[in-house]
Amino acid sequence: MTTREVEHEITIGAPADAVYQLLADVTNWPRIFPPTIHVDRTEADGDHERIHIWATANGQAKEWTSRRTLDRENLTITFRQEIPAAPVKHMGGTWIIEPLADDRSRVRLLHDYSAVGDDPHDLLWIEQAVDKNSTSELAALKVNVEAAHAAATEELTFSFADTVQIDGAAKDVFDFINEAQLWAERLPHVAVVRLSEDTPGLQELEMDTRAKDGSVHTTKSYRVVFPHHKIAYKQVTLPALMTLHTGEWTFTEGDEATTASSQHTVTLNTANIARILGQDATVADARAYVHTALSTNSRATLAHAKAYAEQKKG
Repeated sequence: MTTREVEHEITIGAPADAVYQLLADVTNWPRIFPPTIHVDRTEADGDHERIHIWATANGQAKEWTSRRTLDRENLTITFRQEIPAAPVKHMGGTWIIEPLADDRSRVRLLHDYSAVGDDPHDLLWIEQAVDKNSTSELAALKVNVEAAHAAATEELTFSFADTVQIDGAAKDVFDFINEAQLWAERLPHVAVVRLSEDTPGLQELEMDTRAKDGSVHTTKSYRVVFPHHKIAYKQVTLPALMTLHTGEWTFTEGDEATTASSQHTVTLNTANIARILGQDATVADARAYVHTALSTNSRATLAHAKAYAEQKKG
């Protein structure tokens, strides 16, 4: 059985402890790392945890479960996949954060892996995926940690939610959001939808939506489905004013009603503000514009989901 070992590294202009903290909290990862769609921490016991990751590898959406051991004193995080995604037979490694100065650190990312059946083609596929994802993750880690260390991200990254109360079953509201292949028929602002779900619960959603000015925008997202209470997503083809857009649809059934929410986390693309909104536009203008555009679509979708579920209830 062939086992490959590889190492990637980057130097970051921030304290080692700040880098460690960002890596240790896996709930940050969809926001920080381009390949990561969604992460669930399914178990936590002191310095040991089990995590379920949904991410892209060579452009394909995959999921796997890993065990992690966090060592804050030595600034290391070791990981080992328990349930790998084919064609991976085994995969593990270590994040090593080394202080170089008070505000500089080196991050080394080690991997060891093998392929099912020792297939040379699959080994090459894994090699390319590990190289591409590691390079992308380290570059993104550098950008995010340095920006946070400089306190420059707060107004560029923001979150908000829209919520409605529905006199209907959570399952029916969930079904409306889950069945996105029907949105072009059900939602006025959606022109075209392409939905695929090769792995149950892991969807690829591409759609063309109409803005108020009549223009049509194409976006692509990966969605992770948890029947019948949550759908988490990450946009990978983004509108010009955003460098990040993640979100969650949540459905909570109470005694009196179902609460349905659409939550968004966005990072603005400052390079495009003047081109899209005019030379005098500010970051605050861009925040308001993006918030309004996303909320308008969310509220419209929630209103149609509410009507659907309440009609189902009769």
